[in-house]
Amino acid sequence: MGAQWKAKHKEEAANAKGKLFTKLTKEIMVAARNGADPDMNPRLRLAVEAAKKASMTRETLERAIKKGSGQLDGNINYEKVVYEGYAPHQVPVIVECLTDNVNRTISNIRGLFRKGQLGTSGSVSWDFDHLGIIEASPANKDADPEMAAIEAGAQDFEADEDGTATFYTDLTDLDLVQKALPAQGFTVVSAKLGYKPKNPVSLSGEALEEVESFLAAIDNDDDVHEVYVGLAG
Repeated sequence: MGAQWKAKHKEEAANAKGKLFTKLTKEIMVAARNGADPDMNPRLRLAVEAAKKASMTRETLERAIKKGSGQLDGNINYEKVVYEGYAPHQVPVIVECLTDNVNRTISNIRGLFRKGQLGTSGSVSWDFDHLGIIEASPANKDADPEMAAIEAGAQDFEADEDGTATFYTDLTDLDLVQKALPAQGFTVVSAKLGYKPKNPVSLSGEALEEVESFLAAIDNDDDVHEVYVGLAG
């Protein structure tokens, strides 16, 4: 069983990496529509940095930028669509998709929400704050997340016991804050526009497992780009 388990684990890891690369490539292509120069296009710069951290090759990276900016033939246009609804036990969920076929995506999402409840636009987004979200790790033991948040211009922050921190910003300040954090002793791991729940639901036991299973199935869909959930913990 040991060898079989190792082989299965390797396959799962490879599949996870492949799915991550697919998501990153889509994000790069969509961002590159507004310009192929990362220095002049903050969204593209963030996408490129995320791809580099995931060890995407330069060739793959450059091809995605060229495709997105229309420099290559056979360009695929990805459209961003957002769905809102509830997971089991009335847990609010926002699902962001990047798709080249909206009909396929909505059909898949409807199927995935059978165990929950698919809502209309605005049905749960009122219960979330739309803002910039930056995950960062301390570059040295003296890094203070509270001081870093103040100095870098973040709205708020949350710190884990291991020192990693999540900084929240106004939508328009995301790029400025993530550029300022290194000078405050933090290395930016990821930076994106996203949703933070205002009133997260607390669950445990079978109810929590049911919601986690529901969310895993949604996240596993190829068109799903980000999943935001109002779940505590």
